[in-house]
Amino acid sequence: MAFINLQNVTYKYPLTKGPVLQNINLQVREGEFVSVIGPNGAGKSTLCYALAGFVPHFFKGEFSGEIEVDGKQSSKSTLDEWVLNVGLAFQNPFNQISGAKYTVFEELAFGLENIGVPRDEMKVRVEEAMALTGISDLADRSPYSLSGGQQQRVALTSILVMRPRLLVLDEPTSQMDPIGTREVFGVVRRMAEQGMTVVMVEHKMEWIAEFADRVIALKEGQILMEGRPNEVLTSDLLTENGFGVSRYTSTAREAKKRGLWRKDHLPVTLDEAVEGFKK
Repeated sequence: MAFINLQNVTYKYPLTKGPVLQNINLQVREGEFVSVIGPNGAGKSTLCYALAGFVPHFFKGEFSGEIEVDGKQSSKSTLDEWVLNVGLAFQNPFNQISGAKYTVFEELAFGLENIGVPRDEMKVRVEEAMALTGISDLADRSPYSLSGGQQQRVALTSILVMRPRLLVLDEPTSQMDPIGTREVFGVVRRMAEQGMTVVMVEHKMEWIAEFADRVIALKEGQILMEGRPNEVLTSDLLTENGFGVSRYTSTAREAKKRGLWRKDHLPVTLDEAVEGFKK
């Protein structure tokens, strides 16, 4: 039985001409790390909102189909019930900071306060989550004094501290440098290995190829293709439909035309490219 089950999900925002999601059918196993890719306007963020319950419980409009997570149907749950098991980190971390607390530690504890977690347990959970994402040194800083990348780590940590069954991430590394990006992907990979189900929207193909279990390619609100990272991310179908690809994939594709790339599969990561050109 799938942990996430979307059946014929279609959604149209108020005052828009057409649906942003169209007949989405998607199943995700428990503990699977799925990455969603697509050009601007493909419906990636809206898919995140749907998984997190904001569609249709917060954003109105026209919705049809069914969203099921861990055997529970979104249509038969309230938003406050749904968010106890599904955590969403927004693309812009500034939108996720409450503004009600003075320090990062207090900000991370805010959600736990709201659900009545005992103070001693709250302290342990916040400290563990900060250590996991590498922000323990920011505990006494104001959330508003942080860089964009640091704020993204705080936003991710604020979700992890709640220990959701499903983690939904909308471009969580968009403001991070390569070192921070790799660290966050590593954290997310470890959470999946511990049983948390992860759906992450991202554009950084090299890291997706290294860490994700499966890739979903969205275009104009529909699933164009899905499969293992190296199969999807090197597909000619992506290039034909205006998707960005890894610099190593595009370089090897051009080299193949000139007879300089002889491996059966194109690379996505630097290591794959180096190995292929060696041969």
